[in-house]
Amino acid sequence: MSAFGPVVVGDRPLLVESAGRRHTPVERARQVTERARATLVGLQSAEGWWKGELETNVTIDAEDLLLRQFLGIRTERQTEATARWIRSKQREDGTWATFFGGPADLSTTIEAYVALRLAGDVPEAPHMAAASRFVKQEGGLGQARVFTRIWMALFGLWPWEELPVMPPELMLLPPSVPLNIYDFGCWARQTVAALTVISAHRPVRDIPITIDELRGPAMATPKAPSRWGRRLQHVDRLLHHYEKRPLRSLRRLALRRTEQWIVRRQEADGSWGGIQPPWVYSLMALDLQGYPLDHPVMRSGIEGLDTFVIEDHTGRRLEACQSPVWDTALAVVALADSGSGPDDPVLGRAADWLVGKEVTVSGDWSIRLPKLAPGGWSFEFANVNYPDTDDTAEVVLALDSAGKSSDASVSRAVHWIDGMQSRDGGWAAFDVDNVQHLCEELPFCDFGELIDPPSADVTAHVVEMLAKLGRTGEPLDRGVAWLLDAQEDDGSWFGRWGANHVYGTGAVVPALIAAGLPTSHGAVSRAVEWLEAHQNEDGGWGEDLRSYRDRSLAGHGPSTASQTAWALLALLAVDANRPSVERGIAFLATTQGEDGSWDEPFFTGTGFPGDFCINYHLYRLVFPIMALGRYLSAKRGGEGVDGA
Repeated sequence: MSAFGPVVVGDRPLLVESAGRRHTPVERARQVTERARATLVGLQSAEGWWKGELETNVTIDAEDLLLRQFLGIRTERQTEATARWIRSKQREDGTWATFFGGPADLSTTIEAYVALRLAGDVPEAPHMAAASRFVKQEGGLGQARVFTRIWMALFGLWPWEELPVMPPELMLLPPSVPLNIYDFGCWARQTVAALTVISAHRPVRDIPITIDELRGPAMATPKAPSRWGRRLQHVDRLLHHYEKRPLRSLRRLALRRTEQWIVRRQEADGSWGGIQPPWVYSLMALDLQGYPLDHPVMRSGIEGLDTFVIEDHTGRRLEACQSPVWDTALAVVALADSGSGPDDPVLGRAADWLVGKEVTVSGDWSIRLPKLAPGGWSFEFANVNYPDTDDTAEVVLALDSAGKSSDASVSRAVHWIDGMQSRDGGWAAFDVDNVQHLCEELPFCDFGELIDPPSADVTAHVVEMLAKLGRTGEPLDRGVAWLLDAQEDDGSWFGRWGANHVYGTGAVVPALIAAGLPTSHGAVSRAVEWLEAHQNEDGGWGEDLRSYRDRSLAGHGPSTASQTAWALLALLAVDANRPSVERGIAFLATTQGEDGSWDEPFFTGTGFPGDFCINYHLYRLVFPIMALGRYLSAKRGGEGVDGA
């Protein structure tokens, strides 16, 4: 419900009636911004950080129960609370999806179903029968992704012999050899390492259920392999023979090395990389290696998981990750854009907290760059092994907004980011030149992004940061050239970490303008044309996450506050007086809730494009504040303020 009443959107100045008074667009935008700012400030922690919920899908919750079953620590209270949450996300047709409004997903439905069976839901119950009907219609458990079938194999619900082999000997390959562990993106690297241990042990733990009702006649149909894919399938067949009688000394060495590799990478909060997949697999791997539950590594890991749990009247759910550094940086930029100055204590507390979270040790990125000094920031409360360029760029922009650009941490971060530039001129999130596509051909890799190539959104954030700090020279020039070369034929840019072309375009255009490109530049003009062609009738923008698989959906979807703000950030960097800007601002004004935020059930964040989607609950607040603040700033700097 709007805080200010209905608005008729057109090309003329927009007026809103509230309590008998007519408001100009600027007045309305100012009121909306003040309400949103107050809400955001009220969410700041006493220590200075912000953290919105990071919502994903119910596989995270199902796997939490299965992990606890595997370790023998599952409780009935946890199980029932988690089951209540999983049931609340089931749709009328009995299925579960990976994002709000998305298509039914077979693997997600299977894992949710198994978790509910563990909670005591019987197969004959209507909601369970509907789910199993869908699973069988889709070919049964055999059609699920490899990782889902691995979870089933852990409890004897699927044969290990029918899964691709993931030998721990992989961990013995040096970084110079193809398919070594550092060829994988950092998130996949940690997961694969732990899974090689699990695959070597092939455990079968007790579980008080059967799932025969989910079996079907079909085995999973792999994608048509390339020439290298066919070769790796042949290698997998050979590895199945090797698994029957591995070289004992080599296997012991591989397991010991992998175990040490895993333990060294546990973070201070007990996690691995601050994300769920390597966390749960690492705990199981170490359990299989003989670590008791009271071992400090195990105890820290299990207790740390509990800090990622959210429990309320809807049930118990686990965050797949937490994003306080990212959220705090965005919140500072939003407040600065909308009027807060460096002397604002709110910004001061946040800046001090951010400076204290600087990563000062070398992580996995240094395997390829051993001479590069550390610097920068990660995404989470604790993740010194994997700082990323995206968070680092945004934190530097935040510190600059808070008057701390001269802090030594900023200099170290810029130096680190310069060193993290890939050979082609772009920036990836976690590694440099992590582009070994051969990883994607491995038989066990049928889900999620496995490598970390440069992306338009990350490169844009780095370019914007360098430009706003006044840094000129080769890194900036090469980054701009990369962005111009990466523009899609239709004028948009692909969004790797946000949905999707609206996110990419919303990031790139402000970066190019900050770097000195004129607003009349052809790339900018094409981007503006694309954004305006995809503005919805209600004045907002939206893009369905299915655009990662279906290019025809690029820029199409129900309007959301965050995606509308992304489009506005691009348009405002070019010309704040465009009618499309006024319509977008009006959309934000008319859809603001009574609490000062916006309702946004749609997922607009991305973990793995097309496979793993995220609803960042703070996006619906910080990005609209940025857009509204920049709109008001532009109006103050030009004519026509307050409807004149």
